[in-house]
Amino acid sequence: MATVSLRPSSGVPQRGTARRVYGLCAALAALALALFASVMFGSRTTSFGEVVEVLRGTADLPLTTVVESRYPRTAIGVLAGLCLAVAGTLMQGITRNDLAEPGLLGINAGASASIVTATAFWGASGSTEAMWWALPGALVAGFMVQAIGSTRSGRSQVRLVLAGAVLSAVLMAYIQAVTLTKPQVFDSYRYWVVGALGGRDFAVLQAMLPFAAAGLLLALLLGRGLNALALGDSTAAALGARPALVRTGGLAAATVLSAAATAAVGPIAFVGLAVPHIVRMLVGVDFRWQIAFSAVVGPTLLLAADVVGRVVMRPQELMVGVVTAFVGAPALLVAVRRMRGNT
Repeated sequence: MATVSLRPSSGVPQRGTARRVYGLCAALAALALALFASVMFGSRTTSFGEVVEVLRGTADLPLTTVVESRYPRTAIGVLAGLCLAVAGTLMQGITRNDLAEPGLLGINAGASASIVTATAFWGASGSTEAMWWALPGALVAGFMVQAIGSTRSGRSQVRLVLAGAVLSAVLMAYIQAVTLTKPQVFDSYRYWVVGALGGRDFAVLQAMLPFAAAGLLLALLLGRGLNALALGDSTAAALGARPALVRTGGLAAATVLSAAATAAVGPIAFVGLAVPHIVRMLVGVDFRWQIAFSAVVGPTLLLAADVVGRVVMRPQELMVGVVTAFVGAPALLVAVRRMRGNT
């Protein structure tokens, strides 16, 4: 018998629509604060009033230059946070596994390995090329983990996570072997692999947009199917859903979103794990609301982590990938404790 958790019976109460709408407004307000903080803080801190002056076009040139230089970083943070959070929600939905997220299931490592391979052996460069090269690696890694983690009776939560850990370890060893023998690749890889929002321009944002839009649209279309899938395959089929189609679509959307985020900002872990847990506590088990909230909470969390990284080691910076690891580790521990006895 598959060892899965049926979220509708997990004891999380369903929330009213009005309460969810108010919650979404509050989440949007938090995102607005994170946006302002992202353009306020840096090597030179600007005040709220100075940012408003820049937005109104009344600030002097040096101040305008400083604030506007943070726009690409902030915009890319929003899109990357959205991609990672929605991908995590989809992964937890299609696997019915509270520990599933693109990083833990090897998708980010697959995307990274694909980009490093293309850069080292085929001279790939540029943001758009990186997006396209990230896709096949992420897709192959996702399907391999699903195949390895499946049993004859279905999927095991522990087997999936272990399969993801093993595949990630193998891919990371491959990446290290390639980068250590290719100094020019290593120089760019060592900065990219930590996960950072800085040093990107609007060209990266333009390259991400089509992939993020396609993945988010597909995710929104799958909300009802994921709700049915949470009740079990047989019940979902009885309700008119097609479990295999929902899983395939969910994996495709999660792969596209993860690959786009990884190619743009590096393999940032734990956002896809922490955000679905936060969102589930806020809105309950309805995946239509979970996906909508994840698209707002994910960018807020990533921008907040980036701001913290800029402030705690000023004038130096702590990469956002390091900060999210500190945030995500407690979320992983909480998730593991909640699933005790459900192996």
